[in-house]
Parts: sequence; structure tokens; C-alpha cells
Amino acid sequence: MATYNTEVGTGGGGWQPDEQLSLNVANRSDVVPGNGRPADGTTVTWSSPNAGNGSVTFFDNGTRFEGTAQFPDEGPVGYRGRLAN
Repeated sequence: MATYNTEVGTGGGGWQPDEQLSLNVANRSDVVPGNGRPADGTTVTWSSPNAGNGSVTFFDNGTRFEGTAQFPDEGPVGYRGRLAN
């Protein structure tokens, strides 16, 4: 599992802190190892009526990601994160 401090960006409004994102893919440990982080170039995409949807790609040995998200009842935003200590 890997946990990231995240931010959302709306363009003109700059980047704002968002909730932490924790990733755990139990049946595909090569995607997100149980005791590690995703490899560079790994893309994770989600879609949920409760959590919205998004797609992020990981860089710098899995220490950061960049992508987009759209949360329920909101427009699309930039979405980025850095590995939490």
C-alpha cells in the first residue's frame, strides 16, 4: 500500500490541498505492492458513483503522480500527489 498527500488544481484557482489517497491492489500486487509503491509509468484509473472518477500516472520511483479527477457533483480538475512520509 502507498499513501499520497494530494492536491486538486482548477487552473485559475491554483492548487489546493485535498484528502490523502491510499492505494492497495490486493489481487494484483505487481501494480501496487503491499509494502511499496507503483512503478514509474503505472496508471491507475477508477470510477465510482460515490467517489467520482479519475486517472493518475506515477513518476519518480512511484513517489509522485499526476492526472485528473472528477468528484461527484463537481467539474473535472487536475489531480496530483506526493508520497506521504
